[in-house]
Amino acid sequence: MDELVVSTEVYADPEEVYAFLLDFPQYANYSEYLREVTTVSGDGGPGTQYALTFAWWKISYTARSEVTGVEPPERIDWEITKDIDAGGCWRVTPPETGDGVDDPEDPSDADPNGNAPCEVALEVEFDPGSASSDALDLPRLVSFDWVLKKAIPLIRSEAERVVERAVQDLEGSTRDVDLDVYVDSNRI
Repeated sequence: MDELVVSTEVYADPEEVYAFLLDFPQYANYSEYLREVTTVSGDGGPGTQYALTFAWWKISYTARSEVTGVEPPERIDWEITKDIDAGGCWRVTPPETGDGVDDPEDPSDADPNGNAPCEVALEVEFDPGSASSDALDLPRLVSFDWVLKKAIPLIRSEAERVVERAVQDLEGSTRDVDLDVYVDSNRI
């Protein structure tokens, strides 16, 4: 399994961050290649299923995902349910006691309003070898292996873009978002 983790700090209430991230259909607003997210069934909790329509180059593909678990306000687990072994989670870590407002002697981590940041992380695991070549209707003379080789590196930039744009919406302003990125694969 290849793994990618993109994390950063966000100046927002952890419960607000969690509720925001639970709204999967809005993710199409943050991605260059995700065109639409449609709720197939459910209310956002475990068992909720989504259709995620991606478009890149001359290829369009609809993935199916399912929320597999939630731990409000700290974790949302999900998995792709067809064509590839993939899944992940959103993790929200509340500020530690003593940060920002709770410790007036150390406001270095607070925003101008005195709010301490929480951490938000998007964690993704996937096995490119499990991808089904039958899932795509490819143009003539285009191999599935070529498509994988070109598409896999896009996962990192898309994950970074989604986290960055989500933070900007949560905070209601634009700023340089410092991302911490962990990758355990030379393909990403």
